Amino acid sequence: MSPKLARIAFLLHTIVVNPFTYAIPAGSSSAGSITSSAVPATSTAPTGVSTAPPTLTIVTSVPSATAALDSALPSQEPLPPKQAWCPSDIFCAGSLLQTVGVANLYPDDKTFVDKPTSKNSQAVLADFQNISASTTYGQVVNFVDNDFTGEGTELEAAALPDFNPSPPFLNNLTATLPKAFAQTVHGFWTQLARNTNASTLCGSSGKCESTLIPLNHTFVVPGGRFREIYYWDSFWIVEGLIESQLFSVVNDTLQNFMDQLDQFGFIPNGGRIYYLNRSQPPLFIQMLSRYVATSGDKSILTRALPLAEKELQWWTDNRSVQVKSPFSNQSFTMFHYAVNNTAPRPESYFTDYLTANGPTVSPALNDSQKASLYAELASGAETGWDYTTRWFSVGKENSGLLALNVRNTIAVDLNSLHYKNHVLLAGLYGSSNPAAAANHTAAAASLKAGILDLFWDSQKLAFYDFILDTNSRHNVFSVAAFYPFWVGIIPTEVEQNASSAFGVFSSVNMVLNRYNGTFPSTFIDTGLQWDAPNSWPNHQYIILNALQALPANVSNTALPVPAANQSTFDLIPSGQLALAEASLPGQPVHGGASIVNATTTGPAADLNKGNETVANGGTPVAGEGWSKSLQRQLANRYFASALCSWHATGGSIPGVLPRLSDAELGVTQSTTNTGNMFEKFSILDIDSAGRGGEYTVQAGFGWTNGVLLWVASNYGSVLDAPNCPNLLDTPTVTTAPSGSGSGSAGSAKPTSDAILGANKPTMFLTLSVIVGFVITYML
Repeated sequence: MSPKLARIAFLLHTIVVNPFTYAIPAGSSSAGSITSSAVPATSTAPTGVSTAPPTLTIVTSVPSATAALDSALPSQEPLPPKQAWCPSDIFCAGSLLQTVGVANLYPDDKTFVDKPTSKNSQAVLADFQNISASTTYGQVVNFVDNDFTGEGTELEAAALPDFNPSPPFLNNLTATLPKAFAQTVHGFWTQLARNTNASTLCGSSGKCESTLIPLNHTFVVPGGRFREIYYWDSFWIVEGLIESQLFSVVNDTLQNFMDQLDQFGFIPNGGRIYYLNRSQPPLFIQMLSRYVATSGDKSILTRALPLAEKELQWWTDNRSVQVKSPFSNQSFTMFHYAVNNTAPRPESYFTDYLTANGPTVSPALNDSQKASLYAELASGAETGWDYTTRWFSVGKENSGLLALNVRNTIAVDLNSLHYKNHVLLAGLYGSSNPAAAANHTAAAASLKAGILDLFWDSQKLAFYDFILDTNSRHNVFSVAAFYPFWVGIIPTEVEQNASSAFGVFSSVNMVLNRYNGTFPSTFIDTGLQWDAPNSWPNHQYIILNALQALPANVSNTALPVPAANQSTFDLIPSGQLALAEASLPGQPVHGGASIVNATTTGPAADLNKGNETVANGGTPVAGEGWSKSLQRQLANRYFASALCSWHATGGSIPGVLPRLSDAELGVTQSTTNTGNMFEKFSILDIDSAGRGGEYTVQAGFGWTNGVLLWVASNYGSVLDAPNCPNLLDTPTVTTAPSGSGSGSAGSAKPTSDAILGANKPTMFLTLSVIVGFVITYML
């Protein structure tokens, strides 16, 4: 459940946020708004951005005991099996990692496994053996202090010699502030580019041990705790790099992935050895295709095409399954996420350990059940959506992560990506290899048939995941429903009927009218980071592309409006969301001197509705049609989310956007900060980050920047300066009126359970034996 707090904003890079704010009606302004009128007519966007590598500050996290130093560690569960794919005795499943994990020395489990050792492996293991009997917290703190160095020391900032401070895409923007902000974000690439630091690598020297997988070329990191390369993040980073015309960095990114395909046979989740049992959504071929199309460099295909085939073969060998349709009796080769893993993930060891062994897990899990759960947790991480109720077994949602059923889920998005990969490969081969092109065209056609058969519900006008163990479609509606449209799979009834086409995207229309932010992953608020109220940059990109893919004959009519006594929820096909309107997350608004939820039924629920637009939805364009109208509104809303949250945490642009006052920045505890680009946002707010998950909200942030630059390039002519909420207008929280919606503003004093529930996927486990340091970890 959501913590019932008033505005708790950002703690620089590391606070978890539960935003509650008020809606700004379209056309209105507030003391905290950013409007074009505030920009001097003669102002110009900043032009000077250094291309030299920045100084990369390595912050070494200090281990901190969560109990008295002379206290003994809690008793441990038996060790899980060693994992063949992760053989390190230090950083992989084993006695050392479990002991450090149970000591819970850092708020984030990933911190420890990203620390290289300061000694050779044998010396570290010998030192550990000296404390392995009757171990105390103090012994573990001293061991980690003495035998490990700073996380991230194997990397160094990289120069971008091809960086152009004023790339051509800026000419697509017409409004001063959006243009200046896009140029500012373009400059952030210089802060996120990395190289492997050869001088500090452990490598094969034997002097130390590290989890880093060294890379031979420059790459862009997401930011924050994600200090190495990541697979699916890189697609949206590449989209932004292409707009910035940093083609050399895109080429380097592709070369790094090709090196990994050569070395491992697949592209790992990220650039650490603890990711070597799983991949992520397969987007390498799409990155390759976009690079060739925009740069004109076809020479890369000589190396890339055989390795693209190698990646597809890995997915076929390790992640494919035969599915017989209950709807047509046809059989299809489809794909699912299914990681071979029987131990806690090293980067989330303590979190997984508690999920399987928490004192309220009743009945206790046996070894086989624990192994299965660990496989589910790793498979959930492979999806990129770690975690969401989308992966839960139907009817077991109250069991939390114990209900994960990822391996039995044939995911809409994964299979859509594979379809697109085959389509793109067919095009890349073209006439140079007609046999290969024909094979990929046939494979794409087979996947398309399976996607339409297994996932498409023609009554609800939506795509849903298919569940193997129930032999039926899931009932959870998620943003994954738009992936098939993004990749070009449009059902016949949608291609031929404007009403059906709008029905597919009617939930987007509802979100823009009903909520302050952008589109959520799901409409179910569980406290998990891939559920409501969180909305993710990459998903807004997918929705915009899906809307673009619609044929003009079904998308150029006027935006439908609900009946006089209804809200935009009434325009959504019956059963599509599998939720009653009153069960949707509530939108907190001002109720005088307090915060309550907006009315959740009827026309008043559309509190952001304006005159042919929505709050922070841009200016209507004559004759734009409903699809372009939704695109304009969502593009503006995303831009507003990124800009307002950056401004609220100290961001400013000389001559264009003044820095907020210390009083305003004090609300977000950002008086010494210079602005954060967050990895996720909120459906409820445009000036704060999302919340929930296994780690605190991260700043940086690679895909946020990439999507913003893509939006700026593709929608620049319709982007307006946003209205940002006034940070000083912070009413007292009060109990929401009954019937005010599932995301209620709630009681004045949050409980510990509410806070823990919002911030961890282990929200369903009440920890008692080791509650002291668990609470520290959670918070």
